[in-house]
Amino acid sequence: MAKSTQERQPIPTKKHMARLEREQRQRRIIIIATSAVVIVVVSLIAYGIISEVYLKPRQPVAVVNEDEISTQDFQSMVRFNRQQLVDNALNTFQFMQMFQDSPETQVSFVNQISQIQSQLSPSLVGQQTLDQMVDDLLIRQEAQRRNITVSDDEVDQAFQEALGYFPEGIPTPTPTLVSLPTSTLSALQKTLVPPTPTLTATSSPTVTATLAPTATATEIPTITPTSLPTLTPTAYTFEAYQEQYQEIVTNFEESINFSENELRAILESQLYIQKVQDSVLQELDTSPVEEQVWARHILVEDEPTADLVINRLEHGESFCDLASELSSDTSNKDRCGDLGWFGRGVMVPGFENAAFLLEIGETSNPVETQFGWHVIQKLGHEERTLSDAEYQGLKDQSFSAWLTDLRETSVIEINDNWILIVPEEPDLPLELQSFLYQFQQQQLQPTLPLPEPTQSE
Repeated sequence: MAKSTQERQPIPTKKHMARLEREQRQRRIIIIATSAVVIVVVSLIAYGIISEVYLKPRQPVAVVNEDEISTQDFQSMVRFNRQQLVDNALNTFQFMQMFQDSPETQVSFVNQISQIQSQLSPSLVGQQTLDQMVDDLLIRQEAQRRNITVSDDEVDQAFQEALGYFPEGIPTPTPTLVSLPTSTLSALQKTLVPPTPTLTATSSPTVTATLAPTATATEIPTITPTSLPTLTPTAYTFEAYQEQYQEIVTNFEESINFSENELRAILESQLYIQKVQDSVLQELDTSPVEEQVWARHILVEDEPTADLVINRLEHGESFCDLASELSSDTSNKDRCGDLGWFGRGVMVPGFENAAFLLEIGETSNPVETQFGWHVIQKLGHEERTLSDAEYQGLKDQSFSAWLTDLRETSVIEINDNWILIVPEEPDLPLELQSFLYQFQQQQLQPTLPLPEPTQSE
């Protein structure tokens, strides 16, 4: 009988079948578990990408009266402000090259650059940017309440003016008359002041100011001449303006990823600030006429010395002589302690209150401030017309106070983690950082103690 060419296959037992099924189940479990892990990992990676690219940039860094400041806008504005600081540092460094033969001047420039470098600290530039954006948003909200708008044409014009392009011709400054306030001195005032001082107004006790007596109150006009060029400049065409405009836009986009719309938004914010400020100041009725006093003082260390000054004045000694002898305010001690005319909010409160309450010609009791002890004599009290610079300063101060009140009455929520998302680019070029480090080391070197010489030395 011939043998079969195929070997007989063993018949699987029940035990063998059970083991095969168990192994198949285990393989399915492993495959499912592996697939689940892969899906989770891929999901986490995808979420991270979506969060970084789409979600985080849209998360608010602050909420101002229910209007949000997104992370993306905040980071863009930080980069813009950092770029301005870097450009300022580079310009200062280039200007410094002109004074290589003057070590003292170079130290001054280096200090300026070092200060700019400190302002690039994430906490400083981030806080400054955040405050700026909150104020801008508050002003835009106020503009909406007041029906104040800014058109695209106005932004275009602002951009043109910023680049020196004037389609209607370069505006010519008109001569202006500057009125300097003067006073007619009473008989009492003439006995108090020296015969030949010059009348000027001051804004703080540390600024020298004196008063010139005049026979009558007059206004002295000063004409500011207009300087006209002797050569005709090359025409700045619209095409040239567009080329410069596009160059600036491209530069910001390539250097800090700051778009054209964001540049225009900055100019738009400036226009909103100006319009809202004009509206607010009109409501506040900020006047160019201000109540002011004219006073002089003697500043000493302690109250007993101040009492001694008052005692010597009562015995007929000259205020001018005592100021020259005893006053520690070196800015005016040799000018009879004269502080000139000043309004409210200029001097420290204790000094201001005493000066405004005195009668003309009256001398105060000792007045204590953080600077020491003052003996104050009041020389005048009037409603005086402010200069253009003083009036502008008053308007800026009034608007700043209004904006501070607006912040306090608004609902402002700041994300405490904003410091973690402040960009650190752009930064000072490495060459400039290296220069600053080496320069500072050279300045410190002479102050370092020399090492003790060894026996062999």
